[in-house]
Amino acid sequence: EKFLDFASGLAVNSLGHSHPELVKALTDQSKKIWHLSNYLTNEPAIELAERLTKLTFAENIFFSNSGSEANDTVIRTARRYWRLLKQPKKRIIISREEAYHGSTMAAASLGGQSFAHEMDGLPIPEIVHIDCPYWYGKGGNLTKNEFGIQNAQNLEKKIKEIGSENIAAFIGEPIQGAGGLIVPPDTYWSEIQRICKKYNILIIADEVICGFGRTGNWFGSETFGIKPDMMPIAKGLSSGYLPIGGVMINDRIMEILIEKGGDFSHGFTYSGHPAACAVAIENIKILENENLIEKVAKDTGPYLKKRWKELQNLQIVGEVRNVGMLGAIELVENKEKRKFFPKSKKVGETCRDICFKNNLIMRAINDTMVVSPPLTITKNQINEMFDLVEHCINLTSKKIGRI
Repeated sequence: EKFLDFASGLAVNSLGHSHPELVKALTDQSKKIWHLSNYLTNEPAIELAERLTKLTFAENIFFSNSGSEANDTVIRTARRYWRLLKQPKKRIIISREEAYHGSTMAAASLGGQSFAHEMDGLPIPEIVHIDCPYWYGKGGNLTKNEFGIQNAQNLEKKIKEIGSENIAAFIGEPIQGAGGLIVPPDTYWSEIQRICKKYNILIIADEVICGFGRTGNWFGSETFGIKPDMMPIAKGLSSGYLPIGGVMINDRIMEILIEKGGDFSHGFTYSGHPAACAVAIENIKILENENLIEKVAKDTGPYLKKRWKELQNLQIVGEVRNVGMLGAIELVENKEKRKFFPKSKKVGETCRDICFKNNLIMRAINDTMVVSPPLTITKNQINEMFDLVEHCINLTSKKIGRI
């Protein structure tokens, strides 16, 4: 049976399923070395590190196996950095509500999803949250740019409440993915950076979803003008063909870790695994050789945005959002009043199930339908998927009695 995967798995299969060159890279490496101690290294890890430092602001990478491990790493790195600078009280990490940074105890604590915290008794100490820049749900009568500045200033309020001498870093996804594809207003990130600089707080841009072309640039930080101190990566690094992640770290931090710190007792058995690194290298080569990121920026991304806006005309669609190969559809009870459906109606789940019955894979985050198609998608495939999405939303309207 044929399914159209409009979600790229979990926003991870950027080059689609069973790409022959990625499979070959994995197979070829499997005939060579499979594992070395982290005290040593291997050729694929060295080459991948060199490629990543050329693509990013950073000259250093710490390899992990997932975005969750990468975000555990940034907590330890940030705290160690300030301790080495004789400011050991700077330990608190500020994150945002509806953020998603992974599923380990530390990464889930960084996340701002209340159901996860209630389930596991989280967050762990010294992680706090501020409001997220969700204009459609929280902006009221403010313009997007007004709301962006006002929302970012919640960070300054929290800093004054806690004391900058106690805060190590602020962490945020350029676009909040699992929180409902929350695209911040254009004014948001510039104000966040102004505040962090004013109070001497590190900026961590979690690029696990936005990285490697999904927003039409190599990284979402480029799209929004963010200049982070650390940048967790995963997912699109290997297009999901093998587990691999990492943290890009700028020289300012690394110099202190090396010059003042000596050994950093942190690592994972499979960090820089040769097979995973070999696949990631090939993945980057394909993105470059096929000009896929430029294609998203100038061709398929704008076309998806154009088609996506047409969904705004449907009866239960309140807002559509799109950046590159990311899109969201807000399903609402009253679009003129921006009134949401009662949670008990589970409209998003209904729509997701209807999609699946019609051979379309599209995620539901509450009543927000979220898509993250592969970067290899064509205009014809966008048309095919758009027709299915429109059909499934209309079926949803009919099932809940709105048609």
